[in-house]
Amino acid sequence: MTRIFRILLLIGCCAAMDAPAQQHKIPMGYDAFRAWEQLPLQRIGVRAYMRSTYARNGGGYDASNFLFMNREDENVTLDVKGAGVLYFFRANHWHGSPWHFTVDGKDNIVSETATADPVDAVKKFKGTAFIPAATFPEPIAWTWGTTKGANLIWAPLGFQQSMRIAYSRTFYGTGYYIYHLYANRDDLSAPLRSWHIGQAPDQDVTALLQRAGTDFAPQNIKKISGRVKLDKEVVSLGEIKSGPSAVRALKLTLPLDKAETLERVRLRVTWDDAAHPSIDAPLCLFFGAGTFFNREKKTYLVKGLPVNIRFDYAANKVELACYYPMPFFKSARFELTDIRPGDTEIGYEVRYERSRLPAARSAYFHATYRNIPKPELGRDMTWLDTQGAEGHAEWSGSFLGTSFIFSHNANLSTLEGDPRFFFDDSQTPQAYGTGTEEWAGGGDYWGGENMTLPLAGHPCGSTEKKTAVNDKDLIQSAYRFLLADLMPFGKRAVIRFEHNENVAQEHYETVCYWYGLPSPSLVKTDSLDVGKIADEQAHDYTSPQASAVDTILSRYEWGPDAYPAHAWGYDLPKRPGYKELIGKEIYPAHKEDGRTTTGTSEFTVRLRKNNLGALLRRTLDYGYPNQTAEVFVAPAGTDKWQKAGTWYLAGANTYVISRPPGELAPRQYKVETSNRRFRDDEFLIPASLTKGRDAIRVKIQFVPDTQELYPGHPFPRKSVWSELKYDVYSYILPTLK
Repeated sequence: MTRIFRILLLIGCCAAMDAPAQQHKIPMGYDAFRAWEQLPLQRIGVRAYMRSTYARNGGGYDASNFLFMNREDENVTLDVKGAGVLYFFRANHWHGSPWHFTVDGKDNIVSETATADPVDAVKKFKGTAFIPAATFPEPIAWTWGTTKGANLIWAPLGFQQSMRIAYSRTFYGTGYYIYHLYANRDDLSAPLRSWHIGQAPDQDVTALLQRAGTDFAPQNIKKISGRVKLDKEVVSLGEIKSGPSAVRALKLTLPLDKAETLERVRLRVTWDDAAHPSIDAPLCLFFGAGTFFNREKKTYLVKGLPVNIRFDYAANKVELACYYPMPFFKSARFELTDIRPGDTEIGYEVRYERSRLPAARSAYFHATYRNIPKPELGRDMTWLDTQGAEGHAEWSGSFLGTSFIFSHNANLSTLEGDPRFFFDDSQTPQAYGTGTEEWAGGGDYWGGENMTLPLAGHPCGSTEKKTAVNDKDLIQSAYRFLLADLMPFGKRAVIRFEHNENVAQEHYETVCYWYGLPSPSLVKTDSLDVGKIADEQAHDYTSPQASAVDTILSRYEWGPDAYPAHAWGYDLPKRPGYKELIGKEIYPAHKEDGRTTTGTSEFTVRLRKNNLGALLRRTLDYGYPNQTAEVFVAPAGTDKWQKAGTWYLAGANTYVISRPPGELAPRQYKVETSNRRFRDDEFLIPASLTKGRDAIRVKIQFVPDTQELYPGHPFPRKSVWSELKYDVYSYILPTLK
């Protein structure tokens, strides 16, 4: 399919309101960039995962932790089976290069300029690039010279059966990766094809990313605009009563000399006369920065694609702009609050047009602000929990990213904290990253420097406290915007961040961007507790080669088990009251029971008859490595089996750490076993096997796996299929009340 044809197809999908089979196509691959107006679309049957080299023992050292190793130059950090797209890759500097991107069995070698001479590369190289440069050009990929510490790739890499990433070198081998898996390939905007090293990015998409900082929204559409005096505590910018519509541009213009004074004024936006606003955040954070103080007097404090902050010194003004599409169905009310009344006047402009997405397939835009003056010791910060948000129990939509202050005191060490995101009741994070600055596109704290890219950045904050020129220069903030790599959820999203092994107590302020409709698109319809005889009988569970019921005492991966004695940048025993906490348990172990098998397991589960596919979630014992099975589905009461796909979970709670003494030193083999054996894992069942059925029969057929931990050293346990519990969710269309 040509690029022009795909674009025309997407336009047709939006415009053909009487063609339901077409209008719901999910933008995939490069379409996920170019179909900007479809960002609010419900991604039914799509799951996002973020995997990384995080420390499996809950500590802070997130480098050089490998699932398993093959050849000396093949040290595996990601291994996925299924149909999907890798939307994001990150590594610290050049470390690990050359990287193997093995797609559907074909190895593609990616490297970068510093690979050939990596020792003291920061001193030797002024600029670097990916190799091949034509495959990963700016602005869809960036290297550490620009990002101040990381190599980043946003080019979509499609795979039909499998995707594996391996590092040739293990010194300082860090990384995190975001990919999507798809239940229903027919619902995608384009055929899913296997990526190869010779593919250059679509030029219209690179052109879109190059427009970061500019007004790329439609121009000749309806708008409200004007100037307003901030002479009251709450000022209205106007109300639109025209639905269904979508805001395409939201812009404010502040006087340059008043910008810093106005940075904590809050933007408040309410959709469809709701009881609560969906946007309620300080101006500076909403538009991507912790402050409007611009130390270097740069034109762009934030040069993001969806939001930006532009300083026009000639015109003595600061321009704030947001281009996220914001649908509403009846009305939209725009206000500024928390104003210190005076005679300051600002300009505003809101452009909007008719929305082409049907209500049940669309979602409202939200920006949720959290003020966390002193994070709780031992616990992740919760930046967003959609359960109960704005007075609604459940939401379906997509998580879009964050803008956040991580210190008001120029303290960068608090960044030693991992992102952990939980979607739709999973007890295992579907997204588990490395340090917080890595989440925001940097590495090694961006070297203390500032940078701004279309989708990630560290726009403000002095290198260290002693170099700050004023109190606002102490404010450290960062942003990460998800676009093609957004993270869909069907009923609940919980966005949590660690704060340096959860001992840092810097003042955090956060904004989470997300799309959400107050109705679920994923509903739990059944649950099978393996090992509970009554439950097994109720679900016609049969597993001829299953083990006896085994009870396991363990944990999920939720951060440090106990209060640590040491953390990066902190002398904890000297902190008042902390000495008594050291070693105290935070997350106690608990018991789960279940079975293992090297044969087949069959069971019957209930669905919603109006389902659009299903999600099967398994609780398992991750002590068994590389668990693999073929999944088959039949109508309940029959043996008309159809293959649904391969269910595979790479690695185990035993892994290899390799931290050699130098860039070019041979790898090392330190085997470590985490005490976290519980894991929730997911499998997508396509709608073609479930639609119109209120129950299905599922068959899990174990596939042996002989992967070694490293050559000549097998995993401590042999591969089996572990099943402690199965939860079943039906995809449905959200319903609006």
